[in-house]
Amino acid sequence: MMFSRSLKLVVVVAAFCPVFALAQEQEQERKIPRSDLPPAVEKTVVEQSKGATIRGFSEEKEKGQTFYEAELMMNGHTKDVLMDGSGSVVEVEESISFESLTSAVRNGLQSKAGDGKIVKVETLTKEGRLVAYEAKVVSNSQKSEIQVGPDGKPLDHEE
Repeated sequence: MMFSRSLKLVVVVAAFCPVFALAQEQEQERKIPRSDLPPAVEKTVVEQSKGATIRGFSEEKEKGQTFYEAELMMNGHTKDVLMDGSGSVVEVEESISFESLTSAVRNGLQSKAGDGKIVKVETLTKEGRLVAYEAKVVSNSQKSEIQVGPDGKPLDHEE
């Protein structure tokens, strides 16, 4: 009888572990109002959002460091700007049309996507330098992301 109770407890705890993990993950990134941005981040947002529509803000925690993301709409495409607490731009993701890519980049992404459908492509810029192209892919109702380098070749590591 005691074994049965212990087993039930293990099963219940195991069933809720994914819920707890998801809750922790969601705590890592949360939507925030503009008024919660630190002054240095607000200053960068003003500079980065010239000519754009601001869609929202989020705060992200990664490896003990806090980052802020501004989601923008600019000239019909999305632009997400990630900043550290001092307002320095860490990363920029900007949507781009698949057709505007070089043939090397299109071929590299399509090769990695396989039979999947590429539904969105973004440039990934870090420290002012294009480091990768990232694509959202749908395959058998599953969503995933793939990356290739600026030359369309596979990356040694994900950016």
